[in-house]
This record gives sequence, C-alpha cells and structure tokens, in this order.
Amino acid sequence: MPRNSRYDILFEPVPIGPVVAPNRFYQTPHATGLGRMMPNASAALRGIKAEGGWGVVCTEYCSIHPSADETPYAFLSLWDDEDAEQLALTAEAIHRHGALAGIELWHGGFHCNNRGTREIALAPSAVSAEFIYPAQVRAMELDDIRAFRHWHREAALRAAGAGFDIVYVYAGHDYLPFQFLSPRVNRRKDAYGGKLENRARLLRELIEDTREAVGDRCAVAVRLAIDELHGEDGITSGGDGGRVVEMLAELPDLWDIALGGGLGNDSCSSRFSAEGYQERYTGLVKSLTSKPVVSTGRFTSPDTMAGQIRRGVQDFIGAARPSIADPFLPVKIDAGREDEIRECIGCNICRSANNEGAPLRCTQNPTMGEEWRRGWHPEIVPAAEKKQSLLVVGGGPAGLEAALTLARRGHRVTLAEAGGELGGRVVREARLPGLQNWIRVRDYRAGLLARMANVDIYLNSRLEAADVAEFEADHVVVACGSRWRRDGLGHNLRRPLLPSDAGNVFTPDDLFAGTEPGGDVLIYDDDHYFMAGALAEQLLQAGRRVRYLTPAATISSWSAMTNEQDFIVRRLLPMGIEAVFNRVAETIEPGRLITRGIYGGDTEDHEFDSLLLVTSRRPEDDLFERLQHGTATRIGDCLVPSSIADAVYSGHRFAREFGEDPASLLPRRERSRLLPLSSREEIST
Repeated sequence: MPRNSRYDILFEPVPIGPVVAPNRFYQTPHATGLGRMMPNASAALRGIKAEGGWGVVCTEYCSIHPSADETPYAFLSLWDDEDAEQLALTAEAIHRHGALAGIELWHGGFHCNNRGTREIALAPSAVSAEFIYPAQVRAMELDDIRAFRHWHREAALRAAGAGFDIVYVYAGHDYLPFQFLSPRVNRRKDAYGGKLENRARLLRELIEDTREAVGDRCAVAVRLAIDELHGEDGITSGGDGGRVVEMLAELPDLWDIALGGGLGNDSCSSRFSAEGYQERYTGLVKSLTSKPVVSTGRFTSPDTMAGQIRRGVQDFIGAARPSIADPFLPVKIDAGREDEIRECIGCNICRSANNEGAPLRCTQNPTMGEEWRRGWHPEIVPAAEKKQSLLVVGGGPAGLEAALTLARRGHRVTLAEAGGELGGRVVREARLPGLQNWIRVRDYRAGLLARMANVDIYLNSRLEAADVAEFEADHVVVACGSRWRRDGLGHNLRRPLLPSDAGNVFTPDDLFAGTEPGGDVLIYDDDHYFMAGALAEQLLQAGRRVRYLTPAATISSWSAMTNEQDFIVRRLLPMGIEAVFNRVAETIEPGRLITRGIYGGDTEDHEFDSLLLVTSRRPEDDLFERLQHGTATRIGDCLVPSSIADAVYSGHRFAREFGEDPASLLPRRERSRLLPLSSREEIST
C-alpha cells in the first residue's frame, strides 16, 4: 500500500550539524540491560531498529571513565580503544541500513556505585551517594573537573573513531553535568557554583570540548533535563531550565529534552501519562533555539507524530519504548500499514528489566533482546518445514501470540476461546484505572489473526478433553491462563489460610466477574505488583473505605521496578487509603484477619466487612492434565503464572520452536576473550 500523504512530513531528511538524518524517526538513547558484556547482542538490537526505518539510532548510556561504574547493572563504556572496537560493531550495524548512529557519553556522579572498579565517586559537592549505602561521594576539586573534561573529550574522540555520527553531552536524568546545574546539589562557592552562569559553565565547556574533539565528523547533541519536577528548589522549565537553553541555544547541533527527578518522570507509564505528555517542555525549548529538537512522549499514533512536527513542537519524533515495542514502526507507516503497528502499551516492563539488572524485555515484542541470542527477527518468522494442524485452547496473551506465530510459520491453526471475546486476562486488567492501553496486546494480535486464511477462531467454545480428542489436531496448545488463589498463598505466606468456600473473602477474579464486596474492604497484598493498588484505586473511586495491608514496606512494592511505585502512592494517599505495612496474614476468622509482624512481635486483629486477597495465582491446567501430554503443551500462565510479558514470550517461543530440532535451539552466548595460555600462566604465577 502507498504511504498516506499526511505522513510525508515524517519522512523528510533533517540536517543535524554536519550530518543528515534520513527521516524524522529518532530512537533516543535507552538502556537494554546488555551493555559492554554483550556487544554482539547490543549491535543486533540497534541494527534491527535501523532496519525498521529509524533514521537515528542511539546507544544507551556509555561510561567515559572507571569512576562512572554501575556494576551490577549493564552499561556501555569507552574507557579505552578496545571498548571503541566493540562499539564499532553497533555503529556498523546501524549504518548498514542507512541510519545515523548516536552515542550517549555518561558520567553518573553521585549515582555511580563503582562497586566494580572501586573508584571514589565524584560530584559537584560532598553528598551521600544516591541509592548506594553507606557510601558518600567526594566534592570535585578544580583538578578533578579538568580531568573529567579530559575523560569526556577522549571518549568523544573514541566515539568518532568507532564510526558514530552523533556524540552526546548528557546533562539529564540527574547525572553529573546536570548535578552541576542544579542548586539542590551544587553548593560550590567557586566559578562552577552559585549563579546560573557558573553552574552552567561545565556544560558549556563540555559542548565546546566535544565540538573541538569531533570537528565536522560528528554532530554534537545535548540531552538536558529541562525540569527536575522538584519545584522551585531545583531546575524548572520556567526558571533555570529555560534559561540554560537560552544561554547555550546555538552551541550544540541538537537538543534532546528530558525530564529530571528520576527516570520514572521521563519514562512515565501509560497509567499515569498520556501520549505526547512532554509537549509543553519540548515546545518551550523549540521556541528558544534554531537547532533541531527531539523529545520522547511514548508516541504510537502517526497522526500525533505528524501533528507535533507541523505545529513546531519538535523536529524529530523521539522514541524509546515505542521503538522497543515495534522496531519496524517507521517502515509500517511508510508502507501504509500503520494499522499493523505493534503499539507500546506503556506498562514499563522494559524499565523493570533495567532496574533488575536484566536484559531488556517487552510485553508487546517478545523478540526484543533475542535478535542475536536466539536469532529472532520481529517481523520475519521462518516457515515450518512440516506444516501441521494445531488447536490452541485459550485466547489470552499466550494463546494469541502462539496462534499468530504458528500461523505465520504456515501451520493450520484453530483458536478456541471459552469466553465471548479474545484477550483473557488482558481484557479484565485493561478495565482497571489507567490500564486501558493494555488492551493493545489483544487488539494487535486479534487484528492480524482475523486476516489470516489459515486461522479459524471460535468464541464461546469451552472445550473438554473429549472435545479436544474429537478435533484430532496434530498438536494441542493449552493456554487456559490462571486464577487468583483464595487460600492466601503468596510471596511471604507459604501455607493456605482457609477453605476456598469462605463467604466474605474475595479475589480479583470475583471483582472482575462483577461481584461487589460489601462494606469496608480490607485488601491483603502479597503479590506486590500493580493489581492490589489498581483495585484499591477502583474501590476508592466508587466511594468505598479501603484499608491496605501488606508484608512489604510500601504499597505495590514491586512496581518500583516499573518506576510506578511513587506515582501509585501519590495517587492513593489523597484518595484516603489506609495502609498497614510489614504484616503477614496468620489466620482468617469471621470478620477479622489476624496477622503477625514480619519481624516478630505480637499478633494483631484487623476487622473487615470484606477481605480481598491479592496474593498469587493457580494455573488453570485441568484440561492439560486430562490430555495425553505427548500431543499437548502448556504455555503462558497455564504453565506458570507471571507477567503478561512472560505469557506473550512463552507463546512466541513455543511457536518458534515447535517442530524444530532441539539441538538447534540452544541460544548463543557472549563469551569473554581468553588471554593466551602463556599470559594466564604468568598471572597465576
């Protein structure tokens, strides 16, 4: 199909200093959890983005010196020429498809733990280290600042030598150059502290140093946190943030605008932000400089993208998460296939991977991070050598992904769903406050399946073992999902609490089915992700009194991994939620829950009219147990309950590997280069 003409503006080339981006699609720097230990996987991931049509593809943060060490988290480094040699793989992979390659030079200042290098952490002023206990950081002296500028310049030279086209000066996300800007952190009395001109001195010098180092070979970009979101005590867009841009407006070749105050603000989940939510900040910077401006905003709609360009909000469409969910988003718009975009749902499971120190994963795109390791391409699925007929029982996220990928491989697929609509748990969870975008997991897959001639879909078709046998499929995929437990078993409680027929004890499934718990509701959360907090919000919106009790120390504690925990608390507290922490359920009696302290102490009684248990889930695997296991496979939550991302991955992996030689399915591993035997003997001696 031809491209829709109203999107032509997105495909215009744009000069960035001495280089030219082939279009306005700009993959801004984002972490992958692969880092310097996995150079092949990193290069393959970025290369896929370039193949998918992104005109600029940037790396994640790249340390310039051993004093910027984030062990055990994965990061890139440009400490020496060997690092540059490794990073050249990424630049080559990006260039192979005609895109520009950008690299984000980084020093975290008081964010660096230096657990690997054991270097002393540095910052503008002596403060406690961020998130790292009991460490503190040393205030940089003038010699340290000169050394820092030298490290940055040397890293820029190596970046240019490795083939990168855009070199970043990174003054965002509360890292070292931004720490100099912020009066909350910078308490210096010398030429680098005090008035804004002094606090901005280092940023100006870094831009000039980088320009001198790379000359006309590379563009120089600045990533700036325009607002800390800490109020007047810090940098604000209407105050010092805007004035910094005015002072330095024409020095860099491009401004990349971010928000400060933690990565959760800049990569805010869809539960707490709308598409294009950073427009007012980006538009402000655009009004202050003639240089190109880019910013993110979880863009998934081509109309929103084109609208921002036409209205002069920014010059590029910046994306991290949407480029993860669909690396081929630009190609699809260019080909008139925008209805096939695998839209980001804004769940931030990608952020959780980084926060856990794990390789990147995505709810929508199960191939993300597997491009090199397993050889998975997001748009190309190899055809099966032997075409078979498969019956997929269950139309939730795992069943939908398995059916779609099996059909792409050429198999004949029948999908049977017990309910009246596809989606399974996604349908239920997307009805919770703020989670409406999650329905995209269903819509993307159901839309493609509906077009496929080798797929039959049957709704309202609950199958028993005899029905499955009568179908005579070559193989049966059981994707019946899971149910929330009614016996209280969870992360902290390892024994059941009560029989499953208790009258005033509810699970999330009861509420999803339309049951309204009566009176005051006590929520016991031993799941710790989004569910209990979202249900609490739903009940509070309905005017109910809600008390939240958990063995954890915070509300929805694991959601800190998705950068949502503080947003959840800030929403629930003004709504009147009552919270009790560090208590484990001990016994349920009529109208009261008895708990013990997680650290000991006396038991306590908590009265309730209704008790909502949000603890763990039980696989719905009865059908599988009644089938012949040699011709049936469980996937997704039916195999082991987990996140939607894990369910989608489970379905995709089964479909990719079905019928293949197991010996061919071992994933590749990155291996460290061994020293010659003689050198190793010298070390051991």
